[in-house]
Amino acid sequence: MSRSAHPAGPRHADVLPEGHYSAPPADLNTLDPKVWAQTVTRDPHGVVTVGGLPVTRLAEEYGTPAYVVDEADFRARARAWRTAFGQEADVFYAGKAFLSRAIVRWLHEEGLNLDVCSGGELATALSAGMPADRIAFHGNNKSTQEIHRAIDAGVGRIVLDSFQEIVRVAHIAQSLGKRQRVQIRITVGVEAHTHEFIATAHEDQKFGIPLAGGQAAEAVRRALQLDGLELIGIHSHIGSQIFDMSGFEVAAHRVVGLLKDIRDEHGVELPEIDLGGGLGIAYTSDDDPREPHEIAKALTEIVSRECESAKLRTPRISVEPGRAIVGPTAFTLYEVGTIKPLDGLRTYVSVDGGMSDNIRTALYDAEYSVALVSRTSDAEPLLARVVGKHCESGDIVVKDAFLPADLAPGDLIAVPATGAYCRSMASNYNHVLRPPVVAVHDGEARVIVRRETEEDLLRLDVG
Repeated sequence: MSRSAHPAGPRHADVLPEGHYSAPPADLNTLDPKVWAQTVTRDPHGVVTVGGLPVTRLAEEYGTPAYVVDEADFRARARAWRTAFGQEADVFYAGKAFLSRAIVRWLHEEGLNLDVCSGGELATALSAGMPADRIAFHGNNKSTQEIHRAIDAGVGRIVLDSFQEIVRVAHIAQSLGKRQRVQIRITVGVEAHTHEFIATAHEDQKFGIPLAGGQAAEAVRRALQLDGLELIGIHSHIGSQIFDMSGFEVAAHRVVGLLKDIRDEHGVELPEIDLGGGLGIAYTSDDDPREPHEIAKALTEIVSRECESAKLRTPRISVEPGRAIVGPTAFTLYEVGTIKPLDGLRTYVSVDGGMSDNIRTALYDAEYSVALVSRTSDAEPLLARVVGKHCESGDIVVKDAFLPADLAPGDLIAVPATGAYCRSMASNYNHVLRPPVVAVHDGEARVIVRRETEEDLLRLDVG
């Protein structure tokens, strides 16, 4: 790979433009363990390795861009969540974060349940051997075909999201001669401290049935009257990428208040409460996520305290971590192409992927870290914006970060914490092929989702 230096943009803090970055790190070669998977390190030659394999070898064998998943890290995080909540609670991995048949098998082996929200996710789960009774089926607009398949397969719960769906699920269950276990998703009016598009518990959004105005209570009345339904609990989800537990405390207070009203009106104490997921991870060194055992302790104490105050038996708790499990386990490996310095501003570093493999920066204004991974460098820090190859000015992967000033075309860089939502939300914008997902474990690598080919693209184009 070339090592020639390129004209650089501003390098010193006193001339840097305003942006989304901290001061330059003391050592650009150091990998912050908060944002990288557990087995990621540098070898004696300065090449980053994962699971014992150098990224240079992975790039040579599988190409770039590529999502690289640390299987040991994924399994360790799954076990940490399962252990933290113990046998008195249920942990449902949120499949929307990233799902493949290999992921399903890992979850099954580690004792986690699975939350799906589409027919495709359900098909993936069932095809990989996840027991149907360990699957929850979510979604704000489930089709009759999806509901039929879910009930016929015997999913453990369906989360009801509207008044129409209460009747729809009950009717389909009765037509199949079954009584379907369900929860009702409510919106509790909590404004999570997160991006508007991923805050999901305020009233003005598409998910759930509002607690305000008695709508949730009416939904409960209807569900309890229908023979095709077995109402087992209430579901609440307040948003995503949340670090502050105060929102969960308010949500639990309001959900338990509804449980108390249900008991007082119907003489029924519902046995379950699902508090959703949304716990944040570290995308940059500035993020400070909580450990699973801290989260479990906080949530169980909140629910127990609220139920004791309401003189209710404490229901079985469910949680739905997705990003918190898979997000930190993967990074995206890119090759550097064009390097374009803009005097007095920053240097644009173009890579061979972009918004088709990570739309989150454009969609949510998300922030990421980045590092040179094919070698070390003693060059001074260069303020860079990592951008993709797409014909779109918003095609930004990392808005502002520091990379070595001797960065050159052909170098490999990697963006950590891309395990969640990057492959799930990937597209073929500009007819770019979606990257593979490569799992690494104990010195061995294997493709768990293959790279798309031009034949894949053309096969769908029947015109």
